[in-house]
Amino acid sequence: MNSKTGVVVFLILFQGCGLVSSPVYVSHGVSAGTVVISGLELRGTASWYGIPFHGRKTANGETYDMNGLTCAHRTLPFGTVLLVTNLGNGRSVTVRVTDRGPFISGRIVDLSRGAASTLGMLDTGTAQVSLKVVGNE
Repeated sequence: MNSKTGVVVFLILFQGCGLVSSPVYVSHGVSAGTVVISGLELRGTASWYGIPFHGRKTANGETYDMNGLTCAHRTLPFGTVLLVTNLGNGRSVTVRVTDRGPFISGRIVDLSRGAASTLGMLDTGTAQVSLKVVGNE
């Protein structure tokens, strides 16, 4: 086999072996930002944000209501609906992604004050949670 054929064989064999930057999206002929894997579940640390951001615009253009049931996530598309469960006390709440964040290493979601209150994590500021994608708008 000559070197040109070897390069072609190599490229054919390894064309599908790239690293995926996020396991959240499926992109078979559609924009990666529009399709979410329903049922995807993640676990990690949640935090919440409130007063300094209340009334300001979120990344999707909505006005942030700290008493609403919304959240910020780094990569999930806006409008993704998540079931968030506090692993410490079993409380759950459904939220919608409207913003980007959290911007502190090790955290997977920033919840509105209303969502954090429902989960019983206002006093601690953070909680170990599971996030489950249950749909989108």
